[in-house]
Amino acid sequence: MATVIRERRELFGHPVGLFILFFTEMWERFSYYGMRGILTLYIAASATAVDPGLGWSNKDAIWLYGWYTMLVYVASIPGGWIADKFLGQKKTVLYGGILLCLGHGILAIPQDWAFFTGLILIILGVGGLKPNISTMVGGLYEDGDIRRDSGFTIFYIGINVGAFLASISVGLVAYYYGWHYGFGLAGIGMLLGQAVYLWGQKFLKGIGEFTGGEQVSEAERLAAKKPLSKIEKDRIVVLLISFLIVIVFWGAFEQAGGLMNLYTDAKIDRTIGLSWLQEIPAAVFQSLNAAYIIIFGTVIGGFWIWWKKKGRESSSLFKMAIGTIIMGLGYIFMMYASQEASSETFGKAAMYWIFLAYLFHTLGELCTSPVALSFITKLAPLKYASIMMGVFFAATGFGNKLAGSIGESAQLEPYNGEMLYTKQQVIPFMEKDSIEFKNDQKQIETTYDYPINEDKNFSIKTTVFVDGGDLVFKRYESDEILNPIFSLDTKAEEGLRATLKEEGVTPEKPYHANLTFEKDADAAQDIANKGDGKNYGVSFVLSEEQNEQEYQTFLWLTIFTVAFGFLVLLFLKKLKKLTHGAEDHEVDKMEQEGYEIADENIKD
Repeated sequence: MATVIRERRELFGHPVGLFILFFTEMWERFSYYGMRGILTLYIAASATAVDPGLGWSNKDAIWLYGWYTMLVYVASIPGGWIADKFLGQKKTVLYGGILLCLGHGILAIPQDWAFFTGLILIILGVGGLKPNISTMVGGLYEDGDIRRDSGFTIFYIGINVGAFLASISVGLVAYYYGWHYGFGLAGIGMLLGQAVYLWGQKFLKGIGEFTGGEQVSEAERLAAKKPLSKIEKDRIVVLLISFLIVIVFWGAFEQAGGLMNLYTDAKIDRTIGLSWLQEIPAAVFQSLNAAYIIIFGTVIGGFWIWWKKKGRESSSLFKMAIGTIIMGLGYIFMMYASQEASSETFGKAAMYWIFLAYLFHTLGELCTSPVALSFITKLAPLKYASIMMGVFFAATGFGNKLAGSIGESAQLEPYNGEMLYTKQQVIPFMEKDSIEFKNDQKQIETTYDYPINEDKNFSIKTTVFVDGGDLVFKRYESDEILNPIFSLDTKAEEGLRATLKEEGVTPEKPYHANLTFEKDADAAQDIANKGDGKNYGVSFVLSEEQNEQEYQTFLWLTIFTVAFGFLVLLFLKKLKKLTHGAEDHEVDKMEQEGYEIADENIKD
């Protein structure tokens, strides 16, 4: 029986529908990453500031952010189920896009009710759109079409073009004009994506239709009612195992937004010395991943096609394992960065370590993530295609949650206390600096003053040691005793003393800490008492302990991910058997013409 070839208009060697889905997803990701980039900043911003936020604590802001990002991915499960059982992928993507437009539009309203309503609508909208649009990409290609993986790579580039543009534009609009203008710009991006999707319906005929409807073939209608075969069950087992790879991969990769972001801010020398930009903001480094994907996406996709044509191992599981190994090796550069930063007291590492780490992480991602999307469309039974895609994105959500737990474990619990000195007493320990703030017209102004006069944070570098049973804080590179400035909580003082004794810290070989003094958030909202110097607390961690904790985290991330990748390679043959040859007959489209299979079960 000859393979049926669907005639579709093509552009650059791929169906035109791919580029419709490309731009739809690009603008959807623009809206998502743009909103996500300013979300925690808005939640934690003072509720009485010129540009008010919710006024939550940083801890509560991260708590809400963690649950939100996880629910966005987990919502893909009901989104896939609705598509499979009721609407089909095409309509579910449409309705998900509508919910996203409503959600982002409501977020632009400066009211608390609008904020939480908008978040709920966005969670539901992403759950409907995200898994199903990916499934539709797979539907553009015939079974065995070797272009499928490169098609997903092109689609994946669209995701990162949106992310790259959003990280710059939405952040700048929110900074200069206000949070809700930023949310509004993200919503405009989603409207553009929805317009592209509606316009491009003519290029998506027969793609993502509901299998229980009247517009599908008899074979597809029967597939929806037919029970799973032994082969289909085996393939589902392989998919579930591949989802474990996904969890491990994203659990390590997604340190980018947490641990590595914090590390870049505190431990990387970002100075470039330009007259208009003295140092690169830490958040800008988040754009490296998207930029690398745009640069290397088609190169990696083309490499794997060349690799397969050479007759070498190129199964999806092989690519995912190699991608996990490459990504894990990227943390070796973070280990070197940690060693360089800790080689000097309060030292910092060079920027190129971050560039190299993100390069390896991105190359690993390009080998793993788009291939995983393609793998699902190859193995998932037709009747459960969207549900399996939903489980994939749920696994990505669990990976994000795992990443948060790992990143949290790398951060030591700070020692806390309160400042005892008055403003006049503590001013000699700080220097005047340029402090930016927004006036009533939401324009940025700069004042040159002591931080305490503007209720800003300030820090003092110190050595810490135990001398005769007493805790001693000395100003770094000075003999000035700092103990009278502040007092520690009883529990914090006992824990610090025990740690220093256990590590054998002495006056000759002290540990170091950067004491951070911060005004109470509620007290800072009282404008009448601005600059009074009261209600300041202090917190710090021991630099040596923090450096060691971060190094160990980078080390174990390297060991675990690389070892896990090799473990998958070890069992690759057994896992491939369970796929029952799903990837064995992939050929170039030009070679498909006239391709016949004498026995449909031969590949089984």
